[in-house]
Amino acid sequence: MLKSGARLKSQVCDTQVIIVRAGSAEGTLSCGGAPMIDLGGAPGDGLSLAPEAAGGTAIGKRYVDEADTIEVLATKGGAGSLALDGVPLAVKSAKPLPSSD
Repeated sequence: MLKSGARLKSQVCDTQVIIVRAGSAEGTLSCGGAPMIDLGGAPGDGLSLAPEAAGGTAIGKRYVDEADTIEVLATKGGAGSLALDGVPLAVKSAKPLPSSD
């Protein structure tokens, strides 16, 4: 189960994230087509970046799923793109500021 505050890293690129909000999100967070692991974990053997999951992750950006149940912050960018159970995460858009009329 995904927990808020967990720090994870990709097994196939340099991407590192922290889970900002997990809510009731269940599933597997992946990057570059491979499941993400704890920051101190060792990557599995024989894993490589999947071409369909090579969209890249930008440092400092927040990523959310379509249902807005999980939010992750990229603390280190990389070549892989983030996904939850195979469904790509999107960059969270900024909330518009209130007008100052």
